[in-house]
Amino acid sequence: MQQSNCFPKKEHLCGEIRINKLYAEGKAFIAYPFRVVYRIVKIQADVPVLVLVSVPKKRFKRAVKRNKIKRLMREAYRLNKHLLTDVCAQNACQVQMALNYVSDTEMDYKAMETKMIDALTKISQRIE
Repeated sequence: MQQSNCFPKKEHLCGEIRINKLYAEGKAFIAYPFRVVYRIVKIQADVPVLVLVSVPKKRFKRAVKRNKIKRLMREAYRLNKHLLTDVCAQNACQVQMALNYVSDTEMDYKAMETKMIDALTKISQRIE
């Protein structure tokens, strides 16, 4: 299967009902600096993973810093999403997940990427 390294709008988790259901019924774990809330749905969907990225205003007052952290989080996910999408395609399921940044300090990209890989592999192991 050809790997697509893009993160289009259809892979973003949108809609108040879906997001509320994710936080109400989903399971959570912490891969510091991320709090990952995920929900596995046993349906065959054209999009195997839906992702929500958030950085709280309480921790980072300036929008510039929040936006920079969100860009780094999306980039780390975009380059490593194949770890999760392949498993979802094999098991005919869809994962809805929220990535919340919980650290008070800004991390560099390399550390963020390694933690993203840890989080994605943990979810893929729970699917199998």
